[in-house]
Amino acid sequence: MAETIDYLVIGLGAFGSATAYQLASRGLRVLGLEKFALGHVNGASHDSSRIVRRSYHAPNYVRLAGEAYDGWAELARAAGGPLVVPTGGLDLFPPDAAIALSDYADSLTACGIPFDVLDPAAVAERWPRVALPEGGLALHQVDTGMVHAARTVATLQRLAVERGAELRDNTPARVLAADSTGVTVTTPSGEIHAGRVVVTADAWTNEVIAGLGERLPLAVTKEQVSYFVPDRPEDFAPGKFPVWIWMDDPSFYGFPTFGQPEVKAGQDVGGKETTGDDRDFEPDPDNLAQLTSFMRRTFPGSATEVLRTVTCLYTLTRDRDFVMSALPSYPQVVMALGAGHGFKFTPTFGRVLADLATEGRTTSGIAEFSLDRPAITDADYPIRWRV
Repeated sequence: MAETIDYLVIGLGAFGSATAYQLASRGLRVLGLEKFALGHVNGASHDSSRIVRRSYHAPNYVRLAGEAYDGWAELARAAGGPLVVPTGGLDLFPPDAAIALSDYADSLTACGIPFDVLDPAAVAERWPRVALPEGGLALHQVDTGMVHAARTVATLQRLAVERGAELRDNTPARVLAADSTGVTVTTPSGEIHAGRVVVTADAWTNEVIAGLGERLPLAVTKEQVSYFVPDRPEDFAPGKFPVWIWMDDPSFYGFPTFGQPEVKAGQDVGGKETTGDDRDFEPDPDNLAQLTSFMRRTFPGSATEVLRTVTCLYTLTRDRDFVMSALPSYPQVVMALGAGHGFKFTPTFGRVLADLATEGRTTSGIAEFSLDRPAITDADYPIRWRV
């Protein structure tokens, strides 16, 4: 006979672990399944630093980021220690940037979030290692910070188990059927019947839901970040050097030192398309050369030597917006995708997905992240990954 459970979470990266924690914290019977070992490096929730910021291109994201900050604070209280390291943040707009500063400034203003716009001289005076070209501008937001990805996921898994969740690794799962009685899922050890299922499988999303005859228009890319040796690590420490994002095409992003005397940076959406199972872990040397040149030009002394390069996966919707939604044809199955920029919203994803699984609704504004939007349903919807 099939095993039965009230709530099943498929995929235990950041979002799945946060959802399992939220469901278990509500006193519900929850089982989480992970295709690989817990804490694996095959997806998007491993390695070290991730950006946490309020600065975004649209008011709905700024508001959701505010909820995420509250969620990080609540999670820190549950974990028994702080998770977010404050750094302040710079969105760097060179002359004729491909991304509009006004989108960010207007969105922050609409949500009542303070910020400063600085010219290159003001930037250099405060952060001497930042060389913004003449004619460029920087948007500074003081609340920006960073969290440790792998530690966050491990913390969420620990808290979920402490509250009664069962987490099983090395257990790939596929949804076979869903109806008003629940959802049937197959695993190597047998079938599971769940009242509700939350799919947080990222690059393996379509593999998980294929049995329902569903397929989402997603692209998976292999991305990479690199760690550099700075000439004077103390100049790149939190408090002296910010989290930063280069708002152009190509777009880059990076961090202060974080526990080690090394600087991390990467290119946003700079990788080639692949699949979750077909990807390799070899760095792209052209990508690395372009990033290294940029670092040496824009942050003098930040990259005297390349230490290592780490790869990860982005799973992208056509509009680069999130998915937080039940499948329209199968409301018993709730879906989530972070579109390559969702880690900072991890606590909010967990709460919202638990809300959708238990109540079918949430207090957060997520209408733009539904699965019935044109970017999902319209085969001719143009791809827009640069935001």
